Amino acid sequence: MVKYGLDYTRCRWILPLLLGIGVIFGIIALSGRGWLESQTLPYVQQASLWQSCRKQGDDWTCESLMGYAWGRAAAATYLVGFILLVICFALAIIAFAIDTLRFNFIRGIGGLLFVAAMFSIMGLVIYPVKFSTEIEMTGINMFSWAYGFGWTTAIMEICLGFFFCCLPNYEDQILGNVKPTYFYSSP
Repeated sequence: MVKYGLDYTRCRWILPLLLGIGVIFGIIALSGRGWLESQTLPYVQQASLWQSCRKQGDDWTCESLMGYAWGRAAAATYLVGFILLVICFALAIIAFAIDTLRFNFIRGIGGLLFVAAMFSIMGLVIYPVKFSTEIEMTGINMFSWAYGFGWTTAIMEICLGFFFCCLPNYEDQILGNVKPTYFYSSP
């Protein structure tokens, strides 16, 4: 990407594309019912960020986690991180659509991504700690696929934050202002 510069049409949109994938993963984590699931048969427990469901006989009974202060805190912090991620995605689209790149603007997106990662990680840590201590769990349970998508989103926010913050350090190489160095010396 640095070799060809950000004007190279295929490389220009890699970072906003990765942010878009992070947004999709965040949507899956927010809407997924697989934050906590029973690991073995019979499947008697399933939970999302918003509710916990337990099977009693043939019927599932669900309890909202918004009745707990920690449930509201986990949902709010993860949701704030997700909203910041969506804002970063929109700003990245704007930043890379402009012909003249504003490198300080790109560094600001990276800083905002670190703040989004901090909020996401807070929600992802509050949820399992308080869920396992406050709610009675039946059988052997595991934190499952939707919770994994939440962590994937947080890790992508951190990694993309580094990319957005470090990209302005290569401004001269990206804009083509550096002379090539040749390692050939004539005799």
